[in-house]
Amino acid sequence: MGPESGAEQVVAHVRTLIERGALGPGDRLPAERELASQIGVSRPTVRAGLHALAAMGVVRSRHGSGTFIPDGPPTLVSEPLSFLAALHRFSRDEMYEARRVLEVGAAGLAADRATPEQLAALADDVTSLFALMDDPQAFLVHDVDFHRRVAASSGNLILAALIEMVSALYYERRRKTAERAANRDLRAAAEAHRRIYTAIRAHDAAAARQAMHDHLVEASRYQAQEAGADAEPSRRRRRRAVS
Repeated sequence: MGPESGAEQVVAHVRTLIERGALGPGDRLPAERELASQIGVSRPTVRAGLHALAAMGVVRSRHGSGTFIPDGPPTLVSEPLSFLAALHRFSRDEMYEARRVLEVGAAGLAADRATPEQLAALADDVTSLFALMDDPQAFLVHDVDFHRRVAASSGNLILAALIEMVSALYYERRRKTAERAANRDLRAAAEAHRRIYTAIRAHDAAAARQAMHDHLVEASRYQAQEAGADAEPSRRRRRRAVS
């Protein structure tokens, strides 16, 4: 039996344990020696299988403690999406289109389902956005966190996991250009987040969906302007070079 098929056996065994309820969020997996004995494979094969499960976000290793099923909300690793983005050159418009499809609905659900604790966390993020307009990178962190909290507040674990994955990709792209954001655009973004939060707090699903839609449309427009302004000096340099 080759190492690849052996690793697949390990993945299948852990899946069976999860499906039977023998493993759940926060639980520690059996030690490598015990897994090897249960499955009938070598310890290096068990390690290969655990690495595959870690890449899928199913398990997480803690140094000196073992391998665990992650506790808390489910997350999907963003690396596969990052590779696809690089391979197929996802455009800014495609990114925002995907965000609108996912996040507008999540905002409506959050208006129906957000807990008092989640509302308090959203309020803290909005306060931070207004306090950090002179620090675009820190502003971006709280911006992304706000959207993740809205997704978590939707109460739909699948939707929250998808938005988490897209948010990670968005953050990696945006952090490279965040310094270009104008202060007026950051203030407008902070105001847009406040409108989303206010609608969610009021349990007004229609208003929350509309506020999220309007915010994402405006954010896409702001970043298109940034990209255009950044490209203009390059066009001027090229014209000088050929004149």
